[in-house]
Amino acid sequence: MMSMSKQKMRLTIVILLFSACGYVINQLPINLGLDLQGGMHLVLQAKDTAEVKVDHDAMNGVLEVIRNRVDSLGLTEPVIRRKGKDQLIVELPGIKDTDRALNLIGETALLEFVSAEWAPGNIQGLSVEKLRKLAGPNARLDTLREVDHRGRVTRETPIILKETVLTGADLSIAYPGTDQYGAPTVQIEFNAEGSRKFAAVTAKSVGKPLAILLDKRVISAPNIKQSIPGGKAVISGNFSIQEMRDLVIQLKAGALPVPVELISNKIIGPTLGQDSIEKSKVAFLIGILLICVYMIMIYRIPGLLACLALSGYLVMVLAVLKGLHATLTLPGIAGLILTIGMAVDANVIIFERIKEERQDGMTFGAAVNHGFKNAFRTILDANITTLIAAFVLFWLGMGSIKGFAVTLSIGIIVSMFSAIVLTKLLISGYVAVSNKKKGIFFREN
Repeated sequence: MMSMSKQKMRLTIVILLFSACGYVINQLPINLGLDLQGGMHLVLQAKDTAEVKVDHDAMNGVLEVIRNRVDSLGLTEPVIRRKGKDQLIVELPGIKDTDRALNLIGETALLEFVSAEWAPGNIQGLSVEKLRKLAGPNARLDTLREVDHRGRVTRETPIILKETVLTGADLSIAYPGTDQYGAPTVQIEFNAEGSRKFAAVTAKSVGKPLAILLDKRVISAPNIKQSIPGGKAVISGNFSIQEMRDLVIQLKAGALPVPVELISNKIIGPTLGQDSIEKSKVAFLIGILLICVYMIMIYRIPGLLACLALSGYLVMVLAVLKGLHATLTLPGIAGLILTIGMAVDANVIIFERIKEERQDGMTFGAAVNHGFKNAFRTILDANITTLIAAFVLFWLGMGSIKGFAVTLSIGIIVSMFSAIVLTKLLISGYVAVSNKKKGIFFREN
């Protein structure tokens, strides 16, 4: 048996450990996966273009751009992963504004600066051929629409677009700002090459407009008053604050290297997720109750002490999940329920060993020490093999399979601590203060 000083030291450590667990549980939220809190599940398909074909590098570029845009939404634990050669899976748990998320994720955010000139009043009747003869081989007619804060068009001005002189690839940074009237704008700065181009085009276009197009739509066309050598510009277009923020996000995230098409969009409501949580709770409680009844009936007081250790296991697992900011999913809950059975299985092995030692004539204290010592290797071997399987699942699996592997691994490690440390502490403490006989300590066979 452990000495009283060792017993007190271990008890103190356990109390401090559970105090820390209680603090973590109270202070940190638990992250719920898509299947528990609802959200969006998107499948994006990459498309070839004349300039770029879908390959490994292009898909990695798409994944990085999408990840940057999703991170800007401020979601907890989004899942973004590749599927096959040309598809991407995006899971957004807890998303509220689904339309905004779709626009941010799928839009190309193609920013263009196009040399232009204001169209005369009779331009509408000109054919494309005549327009190009007058304004250049790539000239085309477009319209600058001005809108109010409600999105209503207040003015339409025809404009002739000529050559694209800069694109979003020339950008260095984009950030929000306001004009002299307090209206939202987007401030942009070009890189070295872009600054050189911008200075050249503004020098040649003094007195003319420079059209700014976002995804082929004219959003602004400021008149160039003088050459601008600093490589800085302002995009204005009667944006709302939200539109301004989204534009900054798209420009900072960059343009997609290849276009993507949304081929699947599933919205999982929070009601379904809440229903899954409630059913999981019921299954969890029934499983624990049946295990406790069985352990008490078979092993009496040690069984009761094992149930107390099992309660400590649940507290520690919850604290570890919250401390690691792990995402809990339905497969993850299944992994936790599985490890409860494994935790009790370790106690069964220990108790049977203790009974064997008692039958050989050992005292209770010696039987407890030998029982735990002899059972440790068996428990360790069994849990290591399961941990290896969990590692392989995490390494090769995806999505919910990884979640199952994580919670299974956490549960295995904590269950070993619960069975070997907590249960031994409780039983040693009971034996130290008790002079009960064998028939009360274990059920007679």
